[in-house]
Amino acid sequence: MTGRVIAAAGPVVRAAALPGVSVGEVVRVGRRGLLGEVIHLDAERVTIQVYEETAGVALDDPVEPTAAPMVAWLGPGLLGATMDGLQRPLDRLAAAGTWLLRPGASGGTGERGIRAAMGEVLDLGRLWDFQPSRRAGEAVVPGDVLGEVAEGQLRHRILVPPDAGAGTLLELRAGPSDVAAEIGLLARHDGTMRPLRLAHAWPIRRPRPVNRHLRADRPLLTGMRVIDMLFPVALGGTAVIPGGFGTGKTVVEQSLARWSNADVVVYVGCGERGNEIAELLATFPDLVDPRTGGPLAGRTVLIANTSNMPVAAREASVQLGMTIAEYFRDQGLHVALLADSMSRWAEALREISGRLEELPGEEGFPAYLASRLAALYERSGHVLPIGSPERRGSVTLVGAVSPPGGDFSEPVTQASLRLAGTFWALDASLAHARHFPAISWTQSYSLYVNALAPSLHAAGGGAWTERRAEALELLARERVLLGIVALVGPDALPIDDRIVLAVAAELRETFLAQHAFDQVDASRPPDVQFALLEAVLAARTGLVRAMEAGAPLDAAVAAPELAELRRAKEWHGPDVVDRLRALASRLAVLRPAQLESPLAGADAPRADAATRDDAPPRADTSGPETAGTAR
Repeated sequence: MTGRVIAAAGPVVRAAALPGVSVGEVVRVGRRGLLGEVIHLDAERVTIQVYEETAGVALDDPVEPTAAPMVAWLGPGLLGATMDGLQRPLDRLAAAGTWLLRPGASGGTGERGIRAAMGEVLDLGRLWDFQPSRRAGEAVVPGDVLGEVAEGQLRHRILVPPDAGAGTLLELRAGPSDVAAEIGLLARHDGTMRPLRLAHAWPIRRPRPVNRHLRADRPLLTGMRVIDMLFPVALGGTAVIPGGFGTGKTVVEQSLARWSNADVVVYVGCGERGNEIAELLATFPDLVDPRTGGPLAGRTVLIANTSNMPVAAREASVQLGMTIAEYFRDQGLHVALLADSMSRWAEALREISGRLEELPGEEGFPAYLASRLAALYERSGHVLPIGSPERRGSVTLVGAVSPPGGDFSEPVTQASLRLAGTFWALDASLAHARHFPAISWTQSYSLYVNALAPSLHAAGGGAWTERRAEALELLARERVLLGIVALVGPDALPIDDRIVLAVAAELRETFLAQHAFDQVDASRPPDVQFALLEAVLAARTGLVRAMEAGAPLDAAVAAPELAELRRAKEWHGPDVVDRLRALASRLAVLRPAQLESPLAGADAPRADAATRDDAPPRADTSGPETAGTAR
């Protein structure tokens, strides 16, 4: 039955004469068949959230139900794809002209309907060589692996869909096939038949089922020292990155996409500026994946719903990204879902809630903001998927938050803090001082420290927890002492406190600061990070011993070993860890004889001369590229 439009206000449309529709059902609105979703019902009318621009919709325009929810099509061809929040491929937009293609609403009915809907989001012209791992006559259950296709560097596993039911394979065909063609037939226990394809549909708002959740005890390694060594996040954990404009949220997330140890990265640009997304799309295909040597896009899915796209689709874009992440998780892969930004997602909820005339909560956000955020964050985790028991996968959710004016007390940041296990607070004062990543070591925290200690101890020889605590204690003491120095000057401090200030400065500048575009220092493995941290902390021991032996502090700080430490982040090669450990040993035993004057040891041979000679070209740290590191 076809209904009719009786009211429209922006993305919210009300329709009458639609008996039998349900909340969450997809409908077509107007003569152009705009995609919408039923979000409210009463006795005489339904309220529809339209995911496209509603200009041109008129009273009495038709509204057609589809009897299906909003779905994502999941299968080979997702990796390397760029799509909008409704899974429409943006590369086809560039090829077709100005307007986006009309999206498919559901799986459709019959073979023709399924092919038509699937063909709007996946490439039906591409053939995949399916290699089955099961045979006809075998019993299977939802989540079992049917076989594989090669997709770039990844072996893409084809699964029995979670809603297919258990049964017996009547047939399973090997060889080239497109994503919509039938590759097999499942005889279910209830007597019905279910065709099997390389791709299947799944509602974006329904979490995919799992056998059970596992303990998050392995770190998501990012290559950034301030994160991996001080505020780590677990595979399957959650992290939030709040920060004002220009503090580097986008660069941090893009660094995570390139350098993290996730198998697949799903990047959601939710409400971000179009020029930033355009720059991302222009540069991403040229980035080299350090894990495989191939293009980074080969293990990345990009979802772009920019600020000039329909606002209602922003909320769907994050749900779509989570559904795609869960699909790869069920294959036994570790997935990083990067959402930039959750504030724009919440603003879309606020706008739609206002048009629905709902009672506003704090700062106009809907009262259900916290529960919507919680439902999304709960879909992350380290899990045992349904089906074959040997697979384990995870979805790690990293959400950027853009609090107005950098005010962390606003509702989206506070709601995220109650849900996230890791908090990376971006400090505007650090960004203005050109210290990147501008993650505040006084405001940030991680709740995964105890769970990840066994894994990170392997990189630190069992001493990671102690060194981390020592570094944070130094930074906390420095903050207190700097307040005193501002009043009375550094000379009024006792010698122990002056040593703390000197070592904390080395910790900030040598260890925490890291250039995202440096060819050597952009990412470091955990063993190199820990060795550098130990070298910095060894300087504290050496300075204390030198002071006890009567050496002047100024002479000790000017020691050649400390100058060598400041260049240690430039070292590269297979022996970096050994060289850093050797440097730490020398720093810990600074001798007064070496420190008779600030110039002592200046003519001695330098241990890092070979490194300076064979160092690769460094990125320009004074040009426009550096200025662009704060997005």
